[in-house]
Amino acid sequence: MPVVIATTLRESGITGVHTHFRQLKRYLDAAGLPPTLVTPFSWGGPLIAPVFGVRFLLQPLSGAANYWWYRRWHEAFLRRALAVTLRDLDECVVYVQCPLSARAALRARRGPQQRVVLAVHFRISQSDEWVDKGQIRRDGRLFRAVRGYEKDVISQVDRIVYVSRWGRDALLDWFPQAAAVPSAVIGNFVAALPVVPRSSQPAADLVTVGNLEGIKNHAYLFRVLAEAKRAGRVYTLDVFGEGPRRRHLERLISDLGLERQVRMHGFRSDVRTLLPGYRAYLHASASESLPLAVIEAMAAGLPVLAGATGGIPELFDDGVEGRFWSLNHPLEAASMLTALLDDEDGRLRMGRAALDRFRREFDAQVVAPRLLSFMGAATTSHRDTARVPVASPSDPGAR
Repeated sequence: MPVVIATTLRESGITGVHTHFRQLKRYLDAAGLPPTLVTPFSWGGPLIAPVFGVRFLLQPLSGAANYWWYRRWHEAFLRRALAVTLRDLDECVVYVQCPLSARAALRARRGPQQRVVLAVHFRISQSDEWVDKGQIRRDGRLFRAVRGYEKDVISQVDRIVYVSRWGRDALLDWFPQAAAVPSAVIGNFVAALPVVPRSSQPAADLVTVGNLEGIKNHAYLFRVLAEAKRAGRVYTLDVFGEGPRRRHLERLISDLGLERQVRMHGFRSDVRTLLPGYRAYLHASASESLPLAVIEAMAAGLPVLAGATGGIPELFDDGVEGRFWSLNHPLEAASMLTALLDDEDGRLRMGRAALDRFRREFDAQVVAPRLLSFMGAATTSHRDTARVPVASPSDPGAR
């Protein structure tokens, strides 16, 4: 059955959602059944720039107006683009990446034979994510409106894919009626990395990947390094990602005296191929559903230090593939980091365990067939012959 991937995002980007649908597309391309990717930018031609450009005028004036404009016009353009695509199809699966794209698909589809399957990447509700961005007020009018339309849309989709058990439970906690929709927990996945010889000289001791936003909590990593430095341990950290907090983070690096330890690389499309050159992966996000950045680090054979927040405990076990550290006590976290890096045998053992777990639970070859089967898009050829090429240097890492 043909698969149409629908998203309100641009086709290229650096979020975990981008990586998710890009990895599914790679898998289907390798199976000889390429999906159709539809975005708001698939329709509109010369209208795109003036309509979407208004947001840049609204954002400094009103976060709520910016978000309202985003929702209104991204959905409208996506619905029209989907209508064009779906009119030429009969049975198909429309795999939507958020409630807004789900509503567009429900309005554009020609009938129930065009099944709408919603992926729940968001944390609790998309209203909560926009609160975290500082764009809308919790429990305000727009916050309540978003939750209202999410309830309506989620009740109408044909199936739901939760990328983590935590994500499922967080949604059902505020909207228990969603349990009536057929669903499955099917985690995120990426293609395996090619076998790359490790350099005898690592690029840096530590690495982290993620958008430079407040929720990602990069500042905490710098404070951990500062505590380690006070104890006489100087570790280097490479930061890959871009975002609104960059200037704040650069000032903090200077204030903490970490200029020779921390390097801000911005976005790199080849970050996945660089990961095997590090000793460990650090993650300090305060809230996650199932971070692809951590999965990619495990695919590179790196032990992971991360907070036990959201769906992260579903990725690895403490003391096996990595360690769960406190996100409130930099000194305690610095001690855990030092203990890991001082025990080279233990660090290598954790790295091997991380790679083994990736191969068992998060490799595209293992997970993608389950996703396709649940959506009703799987065929024998998918299960038996689809082989995803290993990740290439052009594959952006997940943020």
